[in-house]
Amino acid sequence: MSNVSIKKRKGKLINRRVIIFICLLLLITGFFTAGRFLSLTESPKQADVIIVLSGGQGRVEKAADLYKAGYALYIILSNAKESMSSSGDMLQTALDLGIPRDAIYTENSADSTLQNAEFTLPIMKEHNFKSAIVVSSDFHIRRVKLLFDRVYKKTDIELTYVGSASGYNAKRWWSDRKSRETTFNEYVKMIGNTFGYNGPEAKSTLDQIKNWFR
Repeated sequence: MSNVSIKKRKGKLINRRVIIFICLLLLITGFFTAGRFLSLTESPKQADVIIVLSGGQGRVEKAADLYKAGYALYIILSNAKESMSSSGDMLQTALDLGIPRDAIYTENSADSTLQNAEFTLPIMKEHNFKSAIVVSSDFHIRRVKLLFDRVYKKTDIELTYVGSASGYNAKRWWSDRKSRETTFNEYVKMIGNTFGYNGPEAKSTLDQIKNWFR
């Protein structure tokens, strides 16, 4: 075998090793940053309204804090009938937190994050709101942004995404069972949303996937 052939083989071997190393590095980096990628929280800024999504403790409380701090004059509760605390549903929780009834708009039909976006948009347009702070649990914000940006894409409405504390360990998501399951669920749902699975259909698919690992 000539020296040229040997050099070519060595070169290919080195290239393969470099590719394998890069792939492993990306996998390791992805593993350690998976939680922080989900927990996308922006700094709140002045807006016309605060949109609060149902489905997690602490969301209405976070919205109330933002309202009282003067970031917006109105609040939209998406799927307001859902129970959020011992006080009752989202609307009652907001009232108990001191939010005036005439500052609150509600919709009661959303059963998915996509529908949270779809059903709040007509309210935004009806009242000529041009900006909103969208509030959900910290681990949920990345998926919220993907879906809201898709629905609100052709509007001039400016959205800011703020997460409420949920106990999710974004930096060490693998260290406790709840954070591991939350991370798994969010990535599966994100993939499902990308391929058009939403609401009850998405939840059913997620349950099936979970059963595969049991």
